[in-house]
Amino acid sequence: YVGIDVHKKSWNVSILTEDLVVKTFNQPPDPDKLVSYLRKNYPGATYRAVYEAGYFGYWIYDALRNHGIECEIANPLDIPTKDKERRHKSDRTDSRKLGRELRNGDLELIFIPPKEYRYARTLTRGREQFIRKQTRCKNQIKALLSFYGYSIGDKDAKSHWSRRFIKWIQELKIEDQNVRFTLDNLIAELLYLRQIILDFTLKIRTLARTEIFQEEVKLLDSVPGIGELSAMVILSEIVSIDRFKSLDKLASYFGLVPTCHSSGERDDEGKLTDRGNNYLRHKIIEIAWVAIRKDPALLEKFQKLTRRMKKQVAIVAIAKNLLNRIRYVLKNKKPYVMFVSA
Repeated sequence: YVGIDVHKKSWNVSILTEDLVVKTFNQPPDPDKLVSYLRKNYPGATYRAVYEAGYFGYWIYDALRNHGIECEIANPLDIPTKDKERRHKSDRTDSRKLGRELRNGDLELIFIPPKEYRYARTLTRGREQFIRKQTRCKNQIKALLSFYGYSIGDKDAKSHWSRRFIKWIQELKIEDQNVRFTLDNLIAELLYLRQIILDFTLKIRTLARTEIFQEEVKLLDSVPGIGELSAMVILSEIVSIDRFKSLDKLASYFGLVPTCHSSGERDDEGKLTDRGNNYLRHKIIEIAWVAIRKDPALLEKFQKLTRRMKKQVAIVAIAKNLLNRIRYVLKNKKPYVMFVSA
């Protein structure tokens, strides 16, 4: 059993057998060196390795598997930790803990998506990152104009950042050349980001029509609020609907489960838990807001819920209901049916 505490410049490695901790040492961050060491010092053994999910992704997993070494990736939030280990944390302690819990069979191991889905996920998340950069750039432009007292009129143009609106900003008479220079460069950055987002969009749409994704994308496209881009986000993140045994498992992965504090006669539920996929949670809630405008059954349910709770809470219930329908569509290979009571 090989527990690996991975870092950018070095790895701390602990090697355990069924009965004892054999050795703990540091080595360069190189899977080939670890494999050579294991085979030289423990020839003929059966090797099982594990490291924590995070910054280093799946490349270590791939490299060790290519060498014939069984490798897993553990969820760092679910690794059993003794109080002593929590108080005296070190790389040595972490690697031994990983090896020990792998041997005990107590690790919560993460699902490893096939490479095609990892690459698609990189594409959809990359687009989202540039959208956030674009939003920040727009806010910087609005802040600069407000700082110097330029009123932003035409609400429709402002909200959609149309060509007409951007042209209006470009043609503003700015008194100081330094302010003009700053504004021009912010606009240039915005236009550059818009082109990058367009390139990402075209790339994702092309991928959505490949054999791997096209059938399920078409099914999801029947769901109100979901188009090709949203469908690709969902599919690249969940990979296969069959790996979720129930709606609760799927909702948990989407982060639609509230925190719970139960003790004695008290049973309190709080805001949504931080666990789950934040990216998917934001996406499904965004889809739900669109869906209630398109499906009268969902709108009716939403209106009933808002009589006894805030809209922001009600939309989470709608998102979970919509998620159940998405699950049905994907599992049964049947398009979404409108007007069905939610």
